[in-house]
Amino acid sequence: MPSTEPVLRRTLTLRPVVLFGLAYMTPLIVLGIFGIVAETTGGATAAAYALALVAMLFTAFSYGRMAAAYPVAGSAYTYVRRTIDSRMGFLVGWAVLLDYFFLPMVIWLIGGAYLSAQFPGVPSWVWIVAFIAVTTTLNLLGIKVAARANSLLMTFQILVLAFFVLLSAGHVLRAGGAGALFDPAPFVNPATTVSGIAAGAAIAAYSFLGFDAVTTLTEETVEPRRTIPRAILLIALIGGAIFILVSYTTQLVHPGGSFDDPSSAAFEIARTIGGNLFGAVFLAGLVIAQFSSGLAAQASTSRLLYAMGRDSVLPHKVFGYVHPRFRTPAFGILLTGVVGLVALRLDVATSTSFINFGAFTAFTFVNLSVIALYLRERRAGRRLGAVPYVLAPVIGAAVDLWLLTKLDSHAITLGLIWLGIGVVYLAYLTRLFRLPPPEMEFTDEEPEAATRRG
Repeated sequence: MPSTEPVLRRTLTLRPVVLFGLAYMTPLIVLGIFGIVAETTGGATAAAYALALVAMLFTAFSYGRMAAAYPVAGSAYTYVRRTIDSRMGFLVGWAVLLDYFFLPMVIWLIGGAYLSAQFPGVPSWVWIVAFIAVTTTLNLLGIKVAARANSLLMTFQILVLAFFVLLSAGHVLRAGGAGALFDPAPFVNPATTVSGIAAGAAIAAYSFLGFDAVTTLTEETVEPRRTIPRAILLIALIGGAIFILVSYTTQLVHPGGSFDDPSSAAFEIARTIGGNLFGAVFLAGLVIAQFSSGLAAQASTSRLLYAMGRDSVLPHKVFGYVHPRFRTPAFGILLTGVVGLVALRLDVATSTSFINFGAFTAFTFVNLSVIALYLRERRAGRRLGAVPYVLAPVIGAAVDLWLLTKLDSHAITLGLIWLGIGVVYLAYLTRLFRLPPPEMEFTDEEPEAATRRG
């Protein structure tokens, strides 16, 4: 019998979906970690971001393929369970929860730290609670309200980046003339090494986390088979172009990788190119970037929880609930906000260590899902291209595994412990793996029809 429960409403077009992905990615993060990447690469940050962009495009392409085949919420969780195995899909979804749950927490924690530095008289917990309260309210009111707020915040963030680039270019022109704008040093210089650029790319790749998040908005997107794949590639390309341009011009202002404090290098450079006034504007831009990113991250997290709750692998009545008026996964949004309060007791380094393990685990398995889809379609007598469905995802999976091995041992240990808890819960859910995890029967068009069209 057809369900009478409220469902998510399709209201998003390409533009707001791309803006959500860019907000999740947070373009200003390139300046937040500029000093660290510059120090690692010996002043070749642009080369590191170029290499990271090429690497991430392979995985972005795989996400686009899977989003077209399975236009439902759930992202990597859904793709793996539909193409490889339902139990493996659950574990991938469980791993992704590390990324999705802790990213909003880290975003709110960093935003609170920025504001506390500017207003030392106000305790940091006040800012964190304020971040959580406002973003939770906007997300509860509906995806369209959140999208409108996000568009406004992204506009300001892009303006700050644009002024940073223009002021950097002006500083370089005054110091060295027009020819100095075309210095290849941010890509290659005497201190550059292949290993240094590779290590820098591993750090820079974290800036790209977010292009995948828009797949969780599939069921609220108009024409998702067409819109979501286009959005994924646009987010990766636009984000990569911004990262390369900003890192290039910033590196021209400050050649090399030596800083008094690499973690705050961008603040030093902002004051150099624009004085104290622009330094204040830059700080405001960073705070707004954290807010818009938190808004997008919380929206995506709640959609993943909704997909798992609808499948009843998490309690259905709680996580599968959609608010009848606002058509939003209310409990998932509220839970993400509550979990964010843990930021009051953690630091950025501890929180961040959780994120990357889940992200690169999901990236690897999405690439493997594309290969599994190719093999299944081949057995059914339908041939797909070997390059987009085999070669590209193999490269993407290899790169993601390499990035996973570059995480510190603390992050890997915490990630494996989290996966161990997931295995125990899965054993309980499936009666010691004798039964498959529960699954929702979707009414969307079957994926085979999608592959026949594309």
